Amino acid sequence: MKKRGNLNIMLRLIGLIKPLLGFMILAVTMGIIGHLCASFITIFGGYALLDILGMGSPVALNTVFVCVIVFALVRGFLRYGEQSCNHYIAFKLLAIIRDHVFKALRRLCPAKLECRGKGDMISVITSDIELLEVFYAHTISPICIAVIFSIIMCVFIGSYNFILGIIAALGYIAVGAFVPIIISKKSGSAGAEFRRESGELSSFVLDNLRGLKETIQYNNGENRLAELNRKTDELSEKQEKISHSAGFDAAITNTVILIFDLVMLAVSALLCSQGVVGFSGVLIPTIAMMSSFGPVIALANLGVSLQNTFAAGDRVLDILDEQPVTEDIVNGKDVEFTYAKCENVTFSYGNETILDNLNVEIPKGKIIGVSGKSGSGKSTLLKLLMRFWNVNGGEIKISDVNVNEINTENLRNNEGFVTQDTHLFHDTIENNIRIAKLDATRDEIIAACKKASVHDFIMSLPNGYETQVGELGETLSGGERQRIGLARAFLHNAPLILLDEPTSNLDSLNEAVILKSLADNGGENTVVLVSHRKSTMKICDKIYSAENGRMS
Repeated sequence: MKKRGNLNIMLRLIGLIKPLLGFMILAVTMGIIGHLCASFITIFGGYALLDILGMGSPVALNTVFVCVIVFALVRGFLRYGEQSCNHYIAFKLLAIIRDHVFKALRRLCPAKLECRGKGDMISVITSDIELLEVFYAHTISPICIAVIFSIIMCVFIGSYNFILGIIAALGYIAVGAFVPIIISKKSGSAGAEFRRESGELSSFVLDNLRGLKETIQYNNGENRLAELNRKTDELSEKQEKISHSAGFDAAITNTVILIFDLVMLAVSALLCSQGVVGFSGVLIPTIAMMSSFGPVIALANLGVSLQNTFAAGDRVLDILDEQPVTEDIVNGKDVEFTYAKCENVTFSYGNETILDNLNVEIPKGKIIGVSGKSGSGKSTLLKLLMRFWNVNGGEIKISDVNVNEINTENLRNNEGFVTQDTHLFHDTIENNIRIAKLDATRDEIIAACKKASVHDFIMSLPNGYETQVGELGETLSGGERQRIGLARAFLHNAPLILLDEPTSNLDSLNEAVILKSLADNGGENTVVLVSHRKSTMKICDKIYSAENGRMS
């Protein structure tokens, strides 16, 4: 992935706010007024002191008490309103971003996701997106509030003397801009490394959970646990460094604030001694300075946390910007299946040629077998027919139309694909089969299951079709999962059915039932059957043998 600068990431993330711009303006407005109320509570305290000392307060003592009460009440309501708006914006945008990410994953699947760690992707979808809440709720509006509020306070303090206004401006810039920039540069890539290693740890944990049985079987638990502890310790060390950096940076921020408060007091006192300003010109600017660092302190505190946030944002943008191997076609042609053909097809994974000048004809209503050694390109052929990848040379046609010109939805409706490994969702057996046809009736599902020789097994379960299959179908055997995958294909009832080793996990009896169902459907469906079993190939009308990227 390309390397993005923090500014580029920030601008990209800000661009997503456009639909909620009105709420953002409202939050900023309430934040500015709220912080002014908070600062002027202290400033009006100074006015009260001037009135008590008889030094010409611009506001009477009674008015001061009323205003302070009003400021306190208004500050409370506005603070609540500002935070409500910011968090509404944040969580609304997180939902929008998740929607964008899932759409991006849909576009990238399956070619671009085959080599990515599932745990790392889960980390992006969950914790990385969640981290963006810091940016949307506690970064954008605070920056706007700090800038506008600081300008107002510089004008107010500068009304006593322009030199005092300049000191205030320098103080706000130092705390709100220079300190965060220095902190960010000092932190370097710590945030990005932390997010990357966090994703790797998630992948490692998920991998170990899935392989727990194998780990126990081969007594490899100590090694896996040691590796887990090592990765956890490394991540903890990085988290500790980030936390130490945050504490040190807070100390720097507070020191800078103290220095500018003392500078304001010293300069205003000097001006007073020279008769340039009165006592009020010392008291009020100093009080105003001390009470007005709140908004810029919020920016200074973002220095370290934003490194994590930008790293998370960069990982999310990586997915959103990733280009799929094949784009979905929506303005192409719709076809009715009559035949399929591969003409001089060449395909490579990187520099490794898998298929070389391949020619295959798939007539309507026939069962075409493809046999050969592992790695000879049998499964790749089916994926190319599904257009999961684009061919490097030659073309694949459905009903005399290149698959690159057929609308993707129409192509997938014309094809049903059963892979070697059937994925089952954590749901009931019925709902796992129903995904092939969402409006299917129970009778249609039962008919498909009978063809797949799985109906009797399902009925033997305590809850029948309402039985939960568990995560990844872990409560079922490999053969049972495979038959449910076949039931999906029968329910989908596409004109062209692509079967990749559909009986590899089945016993001879169940294989015979399924092959009979395929043979009995002769004429209704066209089948491409990939298998290394000779018994499976017996029902085929024609068999292609795959070897060295070619078929004969």
